[in-house]
Amino acid sequence: METQRQKKIAGVIQKDLADILQRAATDGGMQGVLISVSKVYVTTDLSIAKVYVSIFPNNKAAELLEGIKSNEPLIKHELAQRTKHQLRRIPVLSFYLDDSLEYIDNIEKSLKGDENPIENPELLPKRKKS
Repeated sequence: METQRQKKIAGVIQKDLADILQRAATDGGMQGVLISVSKVYVTTDLSIAKVYVSIFPNNKAAELLEGIKSNEPLIKHELAQRTKHQLRRIPVLSFYLDDSLEYIDNIEKSLKGDENPIENPELLPKRKKS
């Protein structure tokens, strides 16, 4: 169960990180890449923030996530500068790929595509009538 304080800190981190990461991508010559921070979970002792990033287009995601992870100290420093009046200590940032958009996309594709068991009953295993 998240406390109000955890939610508030997560919200502050989420808003600023989204801005930092999107600006870094744009400045780094990655035009047309969208990076959004979909969720931030802060541990109860406020020492660790799990940051879930959503990257579009998806084929750049793994490479970009590595870049984000390797620049964690710089990102943390930038975050500290922006939040120094709100947060006393910046939690350790650990970044994860949020693949829920890809998951939703796959569901949509299979609903629209040939894999629809309603339109193609052969996909369903044959049931024995006993």
